[in-house]
Amino acid sequence: EDNKNINLQVQFMHPFEGNYMNMEKPKAFGVLDGRKKIDLLQTLKKKKVKGFETWEAVYRIKRPGDKIFFVEPAPYWEPAEEIFIIHYSKVIVNALGLEKGWDSEVGMKTEIIPLSRPYGLWAGNVFQGIVKVDGKPMPYARVEVEYFNQDGKIKPPAQPYITQRVKADKNGVFTYAMPKAGWWGFAALSTADFKLKHNGKKYPVEIGAVLWVKTREMK
Repeated sequence: EDNKNINLQVQFMHPFEGNYMNMEKPKAFGVLDGRKKIDLLQTLKKKKVKGFETWEAVYRIKRPGDKIFFVEPAPYWEPAEEIFIIHYSKVIVNALGLEKGWDSEVGMKTEIIPLSRPYGLWAGNVFQGIVKVDGKPMPYARVEVEYFNQDGKIKPPAQPYITQRVKADKNGVFTYAMPKAGWWGFAALSTADFKLKHNGKKYPVEIGAVLWVKTREMK
Protein backbone atom coordinates (compact mmCIF):
# COMPACT_ATOMS: atom_id res chain seq x y z
CA GLU A 1 0.00 0.00 0.00
CA ASP A 2 3.04 2.32 0.25
CA ASN A 3 3.61 5.06 -2.30
CA LYS A 4 5.99 3.68 -4.93
CA ASN A 5 7.32 7.05 -6.12
CA ILE A 6 10.49 8.48 -4.53
CA ASN A 7 11.00 12.22 -5.00
CA LEU A 8 14.69 13.18 -5.04
CA GLN A 9 16.13 16.67 -4.60
CA VAL A 10 19.70 17.19 -5.83
CA GLN A 11 21.02 20.47 -4.46
CA PHE A 12 24.30 22.15 -3.53
CA MET A 13 23.88 24.17 -0.36
CA HIS A 14 24.85 24.87 3.23
CA PRO A 15 22.03 22.94 4.90
CA PHE A 16 21.98 24.66 8.30
CA GLU A 17 22.19 28.24 7.01
CA GLY A 18 20.09 27.59 3.89
CA ASN A 19 22.57 29.19 1.48
CA TYR A 20 22.32 27.73 -2.02
CA MET A 21 24.84 27.64 -4.86
CA ASN A 22 24.14 27.06 -8.55
CA MET A 23 24.61 23.41 -9.43
CA GLU A 24 25.60 22.27 -12.89
CA LYS A 25 24.16 19.01 -14.20
CA PRO A 26 25.88 16.15 -12.34
CA LYS A 27 28.40 13.88 -14.03
CA ALA A 28 26.62 10.82 -12.64
CA PHE A 29 23.29 10.13 -10.94
CA GLY A 30 21.77 6.74 -10.29
CA VAL A 31 20.61 4.08 -7.87
CA LEU A 32 22.12 0.85 -6.64
CA ASP A 33 19.18 -1.53 -6.47
CA GLY A 34 20.36 -4.87 -5.12
CA ARG A 35 23.35 -5.75 -7.27
CA LYS A 36 22.15 -3.66 -10.21
CA LYS A 37 23.39 -0.10 -10.75
CA ILE A 38 20.86 1.95 -12.73
CA ASP A 39 21.77 5.18 -14.55
CA LEU A 40 19.19 7.90 -13.80
CA LEU A 41 21.06 10.90 -15.19
CA GLN A 42 18.52 11.52 -17.95
CA THR A 43 15.65 11.66 -15.45
CA LEU A 44 17.02 14.83 -13.81
CA LYS A 45 15.07 18.04 -14.36
CA LYS A 46 16.18 21.58 -13.52
CA LYS A 47 14.42 23.35 -10.68
CA LYS A 48 15.00 26.89 -9.44
CA VAL A 49 15.14 27.23 -5.65
CA LYS A 50 15.54 30.74 -4.24
CA GLY A 51 16.87 31.79 -7.65
CA PHE A 52 19.52 29.06 -7.77
CA GLU A 53 19.76 26.12 -10.14
CA THR A 54 19.06 22.74 -8.55
CA TRP A 55 17.81 19.40 -9.86
CA GLU A 56 15.07 16.92 -9.07
CA ALA A 57 13.93 13.48 -10.18
CA VAL A 58 11.27 10.88 -9.49
CA TYR A 59 12.07 7.18 -9.19
CA ARG A 60 9.40 4.52 -9.08
CA ILE A 61 10.01 1.54 -6.80
CA LYS A 62 9.48 -1.77 -8.59
CA ARG A 63 10.54 -4.27 -5.92
CA PRO A 64 11.31 -4.48 -2.19
CA GLY A 65 14.80 -3.82 -0.85
CA ASP A 66 17.10 -0.93 -0.02
CA LYS A 67 17.81 1.60 -2.76
CA ILE A 68 21.07 3.59 -2.62
CA PHE A 69 20.67 6.81 -4.62
CA PHE A 70 23.98 8.47 -5.49
CA VAL A 71 25.29 11.53 -7.31
CA GLU A 72 28.70 12.63 -8.56
CA PRO A 73 28.44 16.40 -9.16
CA ALA A 74 30.42 18.39 -11.68
CA PRO A 75 33.52 19.95 -10.05
CA TYR A 76 32.65 23.26 -8.36
CA TRP A 77 35.26 26.04 -8.49
CA GLU A 78 35.57 27.87 -5.15
CA PRO A 79 37.48 31.10 -5.86
CA ALA A 80 37.78 32.13 -2.20
CA GLU A 81 39.79 29.02 -1.34
CA GLU A 82 41.24 28.40 -4.83
CA ILE A 83 40.09 24.79 -4.85
CA PHE A 84 37.63 22.60 -6.69
CA ILE A 85 34.94 20.79 -4.69
CA ILE A 86 33.43 17.40 -5.56
CA HIS A 87 31.04 15.95 -2.99
CA TYR A 88 30.05 12.37 -3.83
CA SER A 89 26.65 12.09 -2.16
CA LYS A 90 24.11 9.39 -1.42
CA VAL A 91 20.93 8.61 0.49
CA ILE A 92 19.57 5.16 1.31
CA VAL A 93 15.84 4.46 1.09
CA ASN A 94 14.17 1.34 2.44
CA ALA A 95 11.45 0.05 0.14
CA LEU A 96 8.46 -2.08 1.04
CA GLY A 97 9.88 -3.58 4.22
CA LEU A 98 12.80 -5.65 2.91
CA GLU A 99 15.87 -4.50 4.86
CA LYS A 100 18.61 -5.68 2.54
CA GLY A 101 21.48 -3.83 0.92
CA TRP A 102 21.86 -0.71 3.09
CA ASP A 103 25.55 -1.39 3.73
CA SER A 104 26.44 -2.07 0.08
CA GLU A 105 29.15 0.02 -1.58
CA VAL A 106 28.41 2.06 -4.69
CA GLY A 107 32.11 2.26 -5.56
CA MET A 108 32.53 6.05 -5.68
CA LYS A 109 35.90 7.78 -5.31
CA THR A 110 35.10 8.41 -1.64
CA GLU A 111 32.15 7.01 0.26
CA ILE A 112 30.64 6.60 3.73
CA ILE A 113 29.57 3.01 4.37
CA PRO A 114 26.96 2.83 7.18
CA LEU A 115 27.70 0.64 10.18
CA SER A 116 24.37 1.65 11.72
CA ARG A 117 21.23 0.99 9.69
CA PRO A 118 20.67 4.40 8.02
CA TYR A 119 16.89 4.50 8.40
CA GLY A 120 14.37 3.80 11.15
CA LEU A 121 16.32 6.20 13.36
CA TRP A 122 14.94 8.05 16.39
CA ALA A 123 16.24 11.44 17.46
CA GLY A 124 19.03 10.73 19.93
CA ASN A 125 20.20 7.56 18.18
CA VAL A 126 23.91 7.11 17.57
CA PHE A 127 25.02 6.76 13.96
CA GLN A 128 28.25 5.09 12.88
CA GLY A 129 29.90 4.88 9.49
CA ILE A 130 33.22 4.03 7.93
CA VAL A 131 34.94 6.52 5.61
CA LYS A 132 36.55 5.05 2.50
CA VAL A 133 38.70 6.58 -0.24
CA ASP A 134 39.38 4.45 -3.32
CA GLY A 135 37.70 1.57 -1.51
CA LYS A 136 40.04 1.66 1.52
CA PRO A 137 39.28 2.93 5.05
CA MET A 138 40.65 6.41 5.73
CA PRO A 139 42.25 6.66 9.20
CA TYR A 140 41.36 9.75 11.26
CA ALA A 141 39.14 11.19 8.54
CA ARG A 142 37.53 14.52 9.45
CA VAL A 143 33.76 14.42 9.28
CA GLU A 144 31.50 17.47 9.26
CA VAL A 145 27.88 17.09 10.39
CA GLU A 146 25.06 19.54 9.66
CA TYR A 147 21.34 19.58 10.32
CA PHE A 148 19.00 20.57 7.50
CA ASN A 149 17.52 23.66 9.17
CA GLN A 150 14.76 23.74 6.59
CA ASP A 151 12.55 26.43 8.09
CA GLY A 152 15.42 28.44 9.61
CA LYS A 153 13.87 28.32 13.08
CA ILE A 154 16.99 27.08 14.84
CA LYS A 155 19.28 29.99 15.72
CA PRO A 156 22.82 28.92 16.65
CA PRO A 157 24.28 30.73 19.69
CA ALA A 158 27.74 30.73 18.06
CA GLN A 159 29.49 29.68 14.84
CA PRO A 160 30.68 26.26 16.09
CA TYR A 161 27.06 25.13 16.56
CA ILE A 162 26.38 25.32 12.81
CA THR A 163 28.77 22.59 11.72
CA GLN A 164 29.58 19.75 14.10
CA ARG A 165 33.00 18.15 13.63
CA VAL A 166 34.18 14.68 14.58
CA LYS A 167 37.18 12.55 13.61
CA ALA A 168 37.17 8.93 12.60
CA ASP A 169 39.36 6.47 14.45
CA LYS A 170 42.38 4.66 12.99
CA ASN A 171 40.00 2.32 11.12
CA GLY A 172 38.05 5.15 9.51
CA VAL A 173 35.03 4.69 11.78
CA PHE A 174 33.18 7.75 13.14
CA THR A 175 30.32 8.09 15.63
CA TYR A 176 27.74 10.83 16.14
CA ALA A 177 24.49 11.08 18.14
CA MET A 178 21.77 13.11 16.39
CA PRO A 179 19.88 15.22 18.96
CA LYS A 180 16.90 16.34 16.87
CA ALA A 181 14.39 14.94 14.39
CA GLY A 182 14.99 15.76 10.73
CA TRP A 183 17.62 15.31 8.03
CA TRP A 184 21.31 15.07 8.98
CA GLY A 185 24.17 15.31 6.51
CA PHE A 186 27.56 13.69 7.13
CA ALA A 187 30.48 14.87 4.98
CA ALA A 188 33.88 13.17 5.23
CA LEU A 189 36.37 15.55 3.61
CA SER A 190 39.79 14.88 2.13
CA THR A 191 42.09 16.08 -0.64
CA ALA A 192 42.05 14.17 -3.94
CA ASP A 193 45.12 12.56 -5.45
CA PHE A 194 44.51 14.57 -8.62
CA LYS A 195 44.24 18.25 -9.56
CA LEU A 196 42.01 20.13 -12.00
CA LYS A 197 42.76 23.08 -14.24
CA HIS A 198 41.28 26.56 -13.94
CA ASN A 199 42.47 29.29 -16.33
CA GLY A 200 45.42 27.16 -17.33
CA LYS A 201 46.63 26.43 -13.78
CA LYS A 202 46.16 23.26 -11.74
CA TYR A 203 44.43 23.45 -8.35
CA PRO A 204 43.72 20.99 -5.52
CA VAL A 205 40.40 19.18 -5.31
CA GLU A 206 38.44 18.73 -2.08
CA ILE A 207 36.51 15.48 -2.25
CA GLY A 208 33.71 14.73 0.15
CA ALA A 209 31.86 11.53 0.96
CA VAL A 210 28.35 12.72 1.84
CA LEU A 211 25.58 10.63 3.38
CA TRP A 212 22.11 11.85 4.42
CA VAL A 213 20.03 10.16 7.11
CA LYS A 214 16.71 11.08 8.69
CA THR A 215 15.59 10.86 12.34
CA ARG A 216 12.12 11.09 13.84
CA GLU A 217 10.80 12.02 17.27
CA MET A 218 9.63 9.13 19.42
CA LYS A 219 5.99 9.80 20.20
